[in-house]
Amino acid sequence: MRNLLFIFLFLNTILVQANYILIPMDHDNQQNHLKAYGITYWALSQDIKVQWLLNYQGGSFLLPDANHIKKECQIRGVSFITLSEAEHQNIINDIASPSQNMEVVLLEKAPKIAVYTPSGKMPWDDAVTLVLTYAEIPFTPVYDTEVLKDDLLLYDWLHLHHEDFTGQYGKFFSAYRNAPWYIEQKKQAEALAATLGYEKVSDAKLAVAKKIRDFVVGGGFMFAMCSATDSFDIALSADNVDICEPMFDGDPSSPNYQAQIDYSKTFAFKDYILERNPNKYEFSDIDMTEQRRILPDTDYFTLMEYSAKWDPIPTMLCQNHTQLIKGFMGQTTAYKSELVKANVLVMGKNTQNDEARYIHGTKGKGMFTFYGGHDPEDYQHRVGDAPTLLDLHPNSPGYRLILNNILFPAAKKKPQKT
Repeated sequence: MRNLLFIFLFLNTILVQANYILIPMDHDNQQNHLKAYGITYWALSQDIKVQWLLNYQGGSFLLPDANHIKKECQIRGVSFITLSEAEHQNIINDIASPSQNMEVVLLEKAPKIAVYTPSGKMPWDDAVTLVLTYAEIPFTPVYDTEVLKDDLLLYDWLHLHHEDFTGQYGKFFSAYRNAPWYIEQKKQAEALAATLGYEKVSDAKLAVAKKIRDFVVGGGFMFAMCSATDSFDIALSADNVDICEPMFDGDPSSPNYQAQIDYSKTFAFKDYILERNPNKYEFSDIDMTEQRRILPDTDYFTLMEYSAKWDPIPTMLCQNHTQLIKGFMGQTTAYKSELVKANVLVMGKNTQNDEARYIHGTKGKGMFTFYGGHDPEDYQHRVGDAPTLLDLHPNSPGYRLILNNILFPAAKKKPQKT
């Protein structure tokens, strides 16, 4: 009789034991949203499949119950909740209800991440490398040499550092042409272009932009911020057209080059007018920076809401604990809405100023996301500013948008619903 009682108590303990770990991603229950993405990526790298609960408590993550996962959460300061099988099933049933705008997406494999960035750049020079480092998500730096050698074939996801793909050195000429760092960077860029077999930096950057385009067309995922977004499209559209003035490449620009711009070659933008003045810190009228009349305290943009069951891709990319995101500036702060192509989704928009802040589209078999601004937690980041300390911003909604894009390629592909 005593043995039967022991067996009953043992079996009962197993039945009530937690079987799942929920990492909540809502406003009140997660102490470190950014490192939560790092835990999810770490689990995937350990061949642990993760369920992404779209629109459930801010886009929570569900993992199998294991002591080493809980220990890792504790080490990294990530909040988690243990669930019984019954509690887990109640959540899944709730999400599956047709009345709920929720969905379960299976994350299967940690994507291989490359960051296009020149050597010597510090993590705080770029929001993506900063948050990847903070979240403890590994990445490999690549630059022109690696891209032109087709090394991108080794990766699933590519981020473009705040690069100028037009060969105009970021349009810093007016303010910084006598600064030692500008002179040195120009010299290094010219030397690298020559080593790669190009007479001009603009020619080398165009070749790199085309390789990145081919990476996306072949099925890769590309994410870019700030000036890497519009300068990338501008470079592609100016193929075989010299848009650089003599101080950039040593010879005059093509006569009437605006008329030779081919918008069909771009990813996201159309009908823009290039900025011809080399002393102006702007590439074109795509960017809204100079037209903005918004005070920092009222600068916000709104995330669009999508059907999680029918439009899981933009839903994944917009997961957050708030729909209202604090704005921030950059060389390219936001995009003029009328210059965004009709087949590109505007996922984040400032309706007050009619500007697009966060956009997404497809190109061939791959996808891209462009995000305006430099640093989500540094409103007006300037050359030489101190680095952002993400320990002070562990729940940053603006940085969460970056990390959504990191996990997006890990999602199991589903057949298109018709």
